[in-house]
Amino acid sequence: MKRVPITKKTKLSIEGIEGFIVREVTPFGTSAKVSCPKEYLGKKAYLVIVGDKS
Repeated sequence: MKRVPITKKTKLSIEGIEGFIVREVTPFGTSAKVSCPKEYLGKKAYLVIVGDKS
């Protein structure tokens, strides 16, 4: 999986958002996953990891 380097000055701007979901990353074998509704199957998604659990 490709990782994008993050710096303190990183800013994310996305247009055309179809949905916004807050989920917890859960274990999946030796990896992890984030589930989402089937209506988004085949769509491109961006996963943004935040530092706190609030």
